[in-house]
Amino acid sequence: MANGVYYGEKRSKNHSSNNPFAHIVEQATAKQNRKTVLIVAGVIGTFFLWSTFGGFSQPKYQRPSYLIPQDYYGNQSRIPHIAFQPPETVDYRVPDSVDTFSNYKYRQTCNISSLDLHSPFSPLCQTREDMLQAMSWGGRIGHDAPYMPRGCDFRWFTTEEICDILSRFQKVIIIGDSMMRHIIGSINVLIRRDLGYGAVTDWNFSPEERRDCFCNYQFNVKACSIQGIFKTADVIRHDPDSLACDPKSVDVTIEVIVRYPVPDNEIAQFRETLGTSKPAKPYAFIYGHGLWNDLDLQAHLNWVDTLEQVVQEQLPYLRNKDAFWPRLVVTPNAAGVKKPDEWLVSQGNKALSMYEDSVRIEDGKRGIEHLGTYNMSLQANMYDGGHCDLRGNLIKAMMVLNWLNMLEVEKH
Repeated sequence: MANGVYYGEKRSKNHSSNNPFAHIVEQATAKQNRKTVLIVAGVIGTFFLWSTFGGFSQPKYQRPSYLIPQDYYGNQSRIPHIAFQPPETVDYRVPDSVDTFSNYKYRQTCNISSLDLHSPFSPLCQTREDMLQAMSWGGRIGHDAPYMPRGCDFRWFTTEEICDILSRFQKVIIIGDSMMRHIIGSINVLIRRDLGYGAVTDWNFSPEERRDCFCNYQFNVKACSIQGIFKTADVIRHDPDSLACDPKSVDVTIEVIVRYPVPDNEIAQFRETLGTSKPAKPYAFIYGHGLWNDLDLQAHLNWVDTLEQVVQEQLPYLRNKDAFWPRLVVTPNAAGVKKPDEWLVSQGNKALSMYEDSVRIEDGKRGIEHLGTYNMSLQANMYDGGHCDLRGNLIKAMMVLNWLNMLEVEKH
């Protein structure tokens, strides 16, 4: 034997023979070592879980992320020499490439596919600011071609995703004119899964109304205005089975306030809608104004300031600097060829374009974010000279829903 091994065994035997408790000590030491190893392993495992999932305390509400990880783009297969790259190959973007209207009522009769309205591409916009700019500056490659934001894309949500977005808010309050009424009408089309009558009160229609307010004609401002749905509460009250969302989680309403000065009765109705107590979930405000005051910028600013004052009087907590008060202004769409000649100077496309830029700047100073619809609608079919048809209004509604989705409600 080697000396080192022999002497080591010798010392061990001598030690054991001299100390009868040595084996007990050795067993205790081994047990302690195992305990130490387990503790260290537990600490390492706990740290791994904490670093992976972001801590022990998770927010009560978790929503699907709308962001694509930045390192994804470096690994994505890109197709050279094409103007637009295909959408990201992640589950979140799958609905953008299929017809989300396939199971809607009157899908074949109305002959509208979501793929006719939006052509998806990558990258997906990563910030709310970028998305609003992309949606405002986007357009179409040809007359009535699918709409595409500029520079980065938005989502075309499924009805289930739309229900989830709306459920994050106590109330979504839309304020404005017939163009804004068509946005809430289109939101109702989406959450009722009904292209034929989703925007109107079809539960009490006469045979004539069912004929005159069907599909694209739901947005006939002369024949079907009063038949429009002004709040989801009416759907819940009269036709709850048509609503795809949980009735307790969705509240979208419109206050028809079209001009400045604002009449007293409209102010009173607005106050009633707002209430006086802080809601459990945030309110979101969506403004739209212009044509009723001939695109007069100062009249618009007075209109907005009046409404903002009423909101703060009713809900004083919004005066705090750190209050979460999401507001969006949607400027009017482009004029169509049927626009009456007498309005082409005060409400024509030159005036509309200048008004959109001015509102974006001036409302931005008030903390109100801006969505332009001029470029989106410039090459679109118009129902009449001033209003988009069903297709254009569905795009507007989806733009607004993308803005709502990007609001970080869970942080407030």
